[in-house]
Formats: sequence, C-alpha cells, structure tokens
Amino acid sequence: MKIAVVKECKEPEKRVALTPDSVKSLIKAGFECFIEAGAGLATGFYDSAYEAAGARVYSDKQALLTEVDVLLKVNAPLVDELLLLKEGSITISFLYGYTVPEIIEALLVKKISAFAMDAVPRISRAQKMDALSSQANLAGYKAVLLGANALGKIFPLMMTAAGTITPARVLIFGAGVAGLQAVATAKRLGAVVEVTDVRAETKEQVESLGGRFLEVQAEGVQTEGGYAKEVSAEYLQKQKELIVKHIAEADIVITTALVIGKKAPLLVSEDMVKSMKPGSVIIDMAVESGGNCAISELNCTVIKHGVTIIGESNLPGMVSVNASELYAKNISTLLLHLATKDSFKWDMDEEITKGSLITHQGEVVHQFTKEILNKNKV
Repeated sequence: MKIAVVKECKEPEKRVALTPDSVKSLIKAGFECFIEAGAGLATGFYDSAYEAAGARVYSDKQALLTEVDVLLKVNAPLVDELLLLKEGSITISFLYGYTVPEIIEALLVKKISAFAMDAVPRISRAQKMDALSSQANLAGYKAVLLGANALGKIFPLMMTAAGTITPARVLIFGAGVAGLQAVATAKRLGAVVEVTDVRAETKEQVESLGGRFLEVQAEGVQTEGGYAKEVSAEYLQKQKELIVKHIAEADIVITTALVIGKKAPLLVSEDMVKSMKPGSVIIDMAVESGGNCAISELNCTVIKHGVTIIGESNLPGMVSVNASELYAKNISTLLLHLATKDSFKWDMDEEITKGSLITHQGEVVHQFTKEILNKNKV
C-alpha cells in the first residue's frame, strides 16, 4: 500500500504528519512511503532524512497524489488535493468534518474514505492514537510560556535583599488535557494557580497538580467524550459571579473551554477584561472556535484595556518538533490498527473504525457529523 505525506498548506503550520522515524516503522511493516519535497523542512526534517529512512521524495505534488492509496496529513486535505486522489482512496487527518461541508462534498464526489484524528474514541485501547490529547498537552505547556513571556513580572515567589516578590496568579478556564498541563507548567514555574471547570469530577485532578479548584454549585452540566456538552443558564450565571473576583486578581488568564460541535462558550466578557490589572495577559486557546474571550482576535496578539490578549490558534505548531513526533506516532498507530500492508480491514463494527470513519463509499457514515451537517443545511 502506498502512503503519501504532503506539505501542510494551512497557516501558521510547521507540523508534518510523519517523521523519518515513523516512516522507517511503516516501511518495516510493509508499506511504501512517499513524501513531497520539503514537507518536513519547517520542522527540521530534511528530505535526505526521509530518503535515508526508506521513503521516496517527490517534487511533483500532483503526480504524487494521483499515484498513492492513502494520504496522511495534520490538517484537513484541501479540495484541490482531494480531487487529485484516485477514487476510493483513503485520507487520515484532523478533519472536524461538521465544520467543513465543502471538503465533505469533495470526499463524497471521489468516494474517498476519510478517517478523522479528532474523532478517534477516547478509550484505553486508542490512547496511542489520541492526537487530540497529544497536541493539547503541548498546547497547554506552550500557552503558559507565552503568557509568562508577555507578562512583565516573574512567576515564583522570590525573597531578595531589596524586598519580596509575590508569586504570579494564574487563572485557568477548563481542566481538560490542555488545562491540566497548563496547571502543571504554571505550578512548576512557581505561580499560584486557580482553575474553573464545568465538570466537578476534574477537581481531584486539579488539586493533585497543586491547583485550587473554583467550584460552582449548580445543576445542568452534561459531558460527552470528556467535553462539555451542555451547560445550564443557571450554571453560567453562578460561574460568572464566582470568577469576577478571581479574574480581577489574576496576572494571567488561560481559557481552554470547547463544546464539541458548537461555538466555544463566551467566558470572559469585555467588562471582565476591563477589570483586570494593567499588564496582565489572556491566552485564548479556543480562539479558532470563536473564542472564550469576547475581544480576542484570531492569530493576533493585541493589547486592549491595558491587557495583552493572545489569540494563537496553533500552539502545538509552535513546538513543531515534538508535536510532529507525537502526531506521527498517533497517526501511524491508527493506520496500523486499520490496515495491513496490503489493504484496509474495514471492520465497520469495530469501535475505533466506527468512531473515526467520517465518509465511506460516497456517504457520510459518522452519525454525529451527519446530524450537524444536516442541521446546518436547514
């Protein structure tokens, strides 16, 4: 089976779907690997390293895509890329199919079977395939460093002959993978860390990392696959009342809250930003999904009301070496689960296959994606 990796076209993006080490593993398993020239250059993986691993490097992207059976990418393939693939080909990438109807349409036209890394079930058997978690871990780490760099003060308590420096205060919205890594990183740097999350079950995890959990007493929270699915109006009001005081005292605010299939919840209003201390920092990690902060801007760092607001959409891409290494392990493990060197298994009732397969044989087969796309058509 012939596998291709091409340059990522989405900006800003430095990651690559396979590293030379992962290519070596796939070739050992019997696959043929083809790499577009320069695909890994932004991350420091040179064409010569891929060739040494056993891959063939193509300078002609069009010729490459027309020849292969499987296309591996980080971000969703472009429509132009899909139209070059053979009918019945396979793609594996982040997709978020319910947000890209034009890409879904191209997949259906070419009868391409598309697996989504963002839809891999979060079950114990699929941990090594969980790219959402591997990338979110790095994003949480990088968010703290960006905040620390933008803040005009240090994180830890420091006692000097000239006086005592009090520790920075960090407030984190969301205790998922990214939020928990942000807690751990901020604590290692010496900050006082507070966390709020709609899921009460995350309290123990936050406290085990040294953070203080700000608990809201209210009903109406539902979760699905580790994400908040629905939050009651009562809860949102009580959460707002709780955090108003804490956000005014914070030096850094990191927001990570996402609701699968919906726009990110608005958690930090402009009035809240106005209440923050001059020189404080907000890192809105949900900016690509609409943002948790009312005045953050996609892929921009802005200063508003004396507060620096960072809206970087691709935090894992800012540590692209590690992000590519982890993603390559995730995607190659999924590929080896789904296929042999000769063909895909197409076990449609198997949990990982069923959970991650979005389109197949000209139809949308992923129920959640189908429901959202149909709802958006109305």
